[in-house]
Amino acid sequence: MKKLVLAYSGGLDTSYCATSLSQEGYEVHAVSVDTGGFSKEELQEIEKNAFKMGVTSYHTIKATDSYYQKVIKYLIFGNVLKNNTYPLSVSAERIIQALELIKYAKNINAKFIAHGSTGAGNDQVRFDMIFQILAPDIQIITPIRDQKLTRKEEIEYLKFNGIDLSWEKSKYSVNKGLWGTSVGGDETLTSHQALPEEAYPSQLQKSEPEQLKLSFKSGELTAVNGQKNDAVSLIKQISEMASAFAIGRDIHVGDTIVGLKGRVGFEASAALILIKAHHLLEKHTLTKWQLQHKDFLSSYYGMHLHEGHYLDPVMRDIEAFLESSQTKVSGEVYVTLKPYRFELEGIASENDLISSKFGSYGEYNSAWSAEEAKGFIKILANSQKIYQQTNSDS
Repeated sequence: MKKLVLAYSGGLDTSYCATSLSQEGYEVHAVSVDTGGFSKEELQEIEKNAFKMGVTSYHTIKATDSYYQKVIKYLIFGNVLKNNTYPLSVSAERIIQALELIKYAKNINAKFIAHGSTGAGNDQVRFDMIFQILAPDIQIITPIRDQKLTRKEEIEYLKFNGIDLSWEKSKYSVNKGLWGTSVGGDETLTSHQALPEEAYPSQLQKSEPEQLKLSFKSGELTAVNGQKNDAVSLIKQISEMASAFAIGRDIHVGDTIVGLKGRVGFEASAALILIKAHHLLEKHTLTKWQLQHKDFLSSYYGMHLHEGHYLDPVMRDIEAFLESSQTKVSGEVYVTLKPYRFELEGIASENDLISSKFGSYGEYNSAWSAEEAKGFIKILANSQKIYQQTNSDS
């Protein structure tokens, strides 16, 4: 038997892979990597169905803590929003899933690894790159991509082999994880249509505003409303609270790795609240040049992560910079939750650089005289004065 690890979600594509690869003589070990998107009951159902497909074994890897420590933490440190909109919910997940899958494959001495990606999307790139880099001797098998299968063909094959589950395609495809939920549908295939209310997984339940106090220590979330917990639990708590207000909805438009333009809807209440709250705290506690250089490097970090370059050493270099920048990013951020939106009210921090002892912006100063201000401005304008006078037409 040819030992093979299959990235298995329980959906149509990975079910086809499990059945067909088992039929072809592979010893299929199905693995689901949980990055915060499955309930206990869902995982039990996925496991039960996996054995119907003929797999040899099924294994779930709980990866939410690894996901936070290796990726999400740095997305918060960097305030990373792709195209100023998208918190990289799905692309960040795929990196962790690929890392866990190849680690598992090596541990059980598998010679093959498979996934259900098509040939038209980003996930094939993320999975294949990490598999090739970390285990070049393990052969990658991709039935959906290689056979260019349609959904109808997959369903007919499974039914022929006695696998007749409910394969009816829902109107909207939803991918849920700790850092957000992506939503795709007919509307996102256009350039002008918005997703309707019912497409989003969380519906409006509350209308009266609620207050949140988010506590940060060296850039990391440590408490919500004064209650301490681990970061993963706190992210889940914020998501649950904010989802009741239908917060965090948007549509991202971006460039795919394979060169196509694409739209995807998403709901990421915890991610957006944390990134915006953290950024506000940084505006108070970091210097002008720290903020400027962080913006530059964070943009690169998000792009490289999105396109599957997580293992390039430059990513560890940027992470070291981001972590160093967080030394003074401690304090509380006050947030108000309202229907469909949130407001940042302000911060409290011992490291707040807004200090009255140095003066009050637009009001008065106590650190320099009027004559010193005039001299500073004269010197500051000098280079532009020289340019304008040298290049004047008159």
